[in-house]
Amino acid sequence: MKTEASPKEKLFQKAARLFYQHGYRAIGVDTIAAESGIGKMTLYRHYPSKDDLIVAYLKDSDETFWANFDEIVKEAITPREKLLAFFESLQEYVNTPACYGCPFLNVATEYPEAHHPGHQIALEHKQSVRAKFRTLAKEAGAREPNVLADQLFLLMDGAYMASRMFGAKNPASHLASAAKTLIDAQIGTNPANP
Repeated sequence: MKTEASPKEKLFQKAARLFYQHGYRAIGVDTIAAESGIGKMTLYRHYPSKDDLIVAYLKDSDETFWANFDEIVKEAITPREKLLAFFESLQEYVNTPACYGCPFLNVATEYPEAHHPGHQIALEHKQSVRAKFRTLAKEAGAREPNVLADQLFLLMDGAYMASRMFGAKNPASHLASAAKTLIDAQIGTNPANP
């Protein structure tokens, strides 16, 4: 038996969808309250400001990203396979109508001020992704793990931006092969390092 979402959950779910599809600045609390069917007083009781709602959405997005990452790579044995699995999955996602880019890039673009709480969370998330790529590149035996991690990071963010700009039919349809080329250039393809 499915229980009905609480007012806070309804607000959050509606805000998350609106922020992701339309952007942070374009969506005001009036729109969130109206579309969720929850009054503004209730909204402000749960989220004292729009920035608080943005922060909650980004923290949830970070948790979702890492849960998805773990699910994507769970069958991969080697670090190289994990990197390839991530980029194959990302290619599939960024070429669907469900993808509106990256919530972290989107917030950093709309709030370029380094002190904005959304920008800070985006920066923390991106730093942790770079660190994960660097760790996997090093474990995979990359000649220059930092270089490979940065290349893969730029490739990922480029795919997200291509999806946001072009929609489902975008240049990211070649993402996995581009990632494989970069990985192979640093790690190789010999049987000892699949």
